[in-house]
Amino acid sequence: MTKQTENAWNECLESIKVSVSPAIFSTWFVQTQITSIKNIGKRFVVEIGCSSSFVKATIESRYFGLIQDVLTKQLGGACDLVFSVKQFTGNTNVPAGPLFENLGDNQAEQLDRARIRSRFTFNNFAVSSTNQMAFAAAEAVVQNPGSAYNPLFIWGGVGVGKTHLMNAVGYELVTKSGGKVLFCTGEEFTNDIVEGIRNRSTNQFRDKYRKLDALILDDIQFIAGKDAVQEEFFHTFNALAGLGKQVILASDSPPSEIAKLEERLKSRFEAGLIVDIAPPDYELRCAIVQIKAREKNLPLADDVVHVIASNINAARKIEGFLITLFSHSNLDKKEITAQLVTKLLGKNNDKPKNRIAPNDVIGVVSKYYDVGKRELLGSSRSRPIVTPRQVLMYILRTDLGLPFQEVGRVVGGRDHTTVMHAVEKITDLSTKNVQIREDIMGIKNLI
Repeated sequence: MTKQTENAWNECLESIKVSVSPAIFSTWFVQTQITSIKNIGKRFVVEIGCSSSFVKATIESRYFGLIQDVLTKQLGGACDLVFSVKQFTGNTNVPAGPLFENLGDNQAEQLDRARIRSRFTFNNFAVSSTNQMAFAAAEAVVQNPGSAYNPLFIWGGVGVGKTHLMNAVGYELVTKSGGKVLFCTGEEFTNDIVEGIRNRSTNQFRDKYRKLDALILDDIQFIAGKDAVQEEFFHTFNALAGLGKQVILASDSPPSEIAKLEERLKSRFEAGLIVDIAPPDYELRCAIVQIKAREKNLPLADDVVHVIASNINAARKIEGFLITLFSHSNLDKKEITAQLVTKLLGKNNDKPKNRIAPNDVIGVVSKYYDVGKRELLGSSRSRPIVTPRQVLMYILRTDLGLPFQEVGRVVGGRDHTTVMHAVEKITDLSTKNVQIREDIMGIKNLI
């Protein structure tokens, strides 16, 4: 890469950095470089080198338009992009940045009092289409607390990043503006009220909650059905909102679907912005794997990242699996490979799940691929049959945790070595073939 192309790419990266989260930028874009720029007629043909096929596939599929727009403005003419896998020489002018900032004693004490966890920040929050709206809303709240979106209500299932995102807002409000912030759960809020009533110290309770610059309350659904708690929260909410203070709430469902929640509270919550966070898609799970691994100083090859992201669909489960992987690697002195990951995924499911029988999986795979059960379990070696059969063996082994011999018996009485080969084949394909990854996740969702 010449000095001219390096400078052009550095300026483009500065523009891209504004459009994506720090986590996404450090995960994908710092592993890229411009390898050539050609002027053909009135158009530029720009070749962008990526450090691996994994990075290439992700950037090309998700950020093609963004890169093209930025380069068009930068070069002053229409651009065609070509992506390739090139040996990465590094880009010293665009640092990835630390995952965690060094805090002074005073800030650390403020975060501790606010119950904000310093490891949950915007810098290590991965963003994709499933959580982009919630992320943008959280950033807007940081820029204009109390006026941008008040209240901000975030809802979604377990492990989708609600707590992380709310912590990130609290972290920014404390460290950047020195605001008086408190993060708590619905259960803790309830316990404080009960204790205040029991000890006749409700004035202390009100001083604690009504003199804040921002109240961040997780699992708000916990107060539903508790009349005294809802009454106190209603007045606390009104006091804070009336003073222009920020309120951020999170729940596992939108306000309209929280049973036994008072209508006046639903009305207050719906007056702000309600955003949902969906379960992470494949690309987001890949980014989460890389971020969590980097936090633990655990270097992972691209194929390992693929296998983990293809088989585990929640951030907390990913983090737990990485701890298991790290422990096994250290204890057994083994290199972390896709094969080791597949083996551990099988061990994590050694006991078949009672709710899922092998015949159920066979039925789902048969229906998904539109292949008859007799053909699926038969001896045909044609490609339209072999691939679904191998995917079936892979899921029976990794998801249900069946031993190789048992998988072979279920799938037409095959030898365990045939099953081992099928599992290895699909493990390898899942790191390279988008369609196989989508098939695996589609089948698991149907199961």
